[in-house]
Amino acid sequence: MPALDGLRILDMTQYEAGTSCTQALAWLGADVVKIESPTIGDPGRGVATGESYAAYFCNWNANKRSVTLDLNRPEGRDLLLRLLPGFDVFVENYGPGVVERMGLEYETLKAVHPPVIYAQLKGFGSSGPNSDFKSYDMVAQAAAGAFSVTGEPDDPPMLPGPTTGDSGTGTQLAIAILAAYVQRLRTGEGQRIEISMQEAMTYYMRTRIAFGSNWGNAASPRLGNRMGAAPTNLYHCKPLGPNDWVFIMTVTARHWDALCMALKREDWIVDPRFKTGEDRLANSPALYEEIGRWASERTKYEVQEELGAAGVPCAATLDTRDLFEDPHLNARGFVHSVEHPVHGDVRLLGFAPRLSASQVPIRPAPLLSEHTDEVLSGELGLAEAEIAELREQGVVR
Repeated sequence: MPALDGLRILDMTQYEAGTSCTQALAWLGADVVKIESPTIGDPGRGVATGESYAAYFCNWNANKRSVTLDLNRPEGRDLLLRLLPGFDVFVENYGPGVVERMGLEYETLKAVHPPVIYAQLKGFGSSGPNSDFKSYDMVAQAAAGAFSVTGEPDDPPMLPGPTTGDSGTGTQLAIAILAAYVQRLRTGEGQRIEISMQEAMTYYMRTRIAFGSNWGNAASPRLGNRMGAAPTNLYHCKPLGPNDWVFIMTVTARHWDALCMALKREDWIVDPRFKTGEDRLANSPALYEEIGRWASERTKYEVQEELGAAGVPCAATLDTRDLFEDPHLNARGFVHSVEHPVHGDVRLLGFAPRLSASQVPIRPAPLLSEHTDEVLSGELGLAEAEIAELREQGVVR
């Protein structure tokens, strides 16, 4: 059975930070009903395309059901409150003050459904001098220090590629929801959960803080790609395209010895220039040049195969196309083919956690309002004529 079979979530999230949270729970078996406006729905539906079923939306809303309610109208708000007692969790990541203006704050929902777990995701939290500030992924990353440690030492701070400000916060919120659910199973009591994107992002900064900040008394430096003992670095491989690079990392003396053996440079092991980590760092230009020449005669996959088999930590720099073609990910069944109503049969990457006693197949993200009739009739017992009247009034799509 799905691990979270029986856990029911009203999902009032948009874009990525909140949607990543509820998608993770859906992929573990929770029943997630996404509440959207009848006009455009989740604004993430149109990111980069202006359409209502963009790839961005499909990547963050699989395995959910879509219901439209105009929450700015009393009828729509009433329907949401009538739905609430049938659900365990309510999740929202609207901007500061939005749910309060809708009259959907925690105390109101708790009065209707006392055991509710009420989860909120905000850029800077609901207290403090910045609590009214709006945030997106990049804003949270900048505010948490991630920009400051990304890039080359003498260049400006740089935006990291992964959207951990959003999805990293969302997955932490999913953990908190599960913890609150376990606690409710023991006590019968619900609670309010709040998470700040800025604070959540600092969790992914802990290693860089530990290694460079002297307990918060200094700014950790930008190190570029040479993070670790020399000759750790990116090396360009043939045919020398923009993503034809391999990352080679040597942390221990054993890694260094294995690299020397794989490159057939056993003489480096006894070379006084490279005897210790400090020696290798001091003479790193010579190492980078030699290893770079060796790597440039091979593809990134050939380098990965040779060095990986020899025990050297390394990886080809996969681009977003390579991921879907990667033999390893395909062999593990991580690349899924999912039939979408607009895009047809397309590939989606899976969810990393693997539970031996819980399997949940990936289903496509819902069309806007796809499940409105199903949920309103099944949960509230509304007749077809009643739903039709709500549709005529514009309360639902």
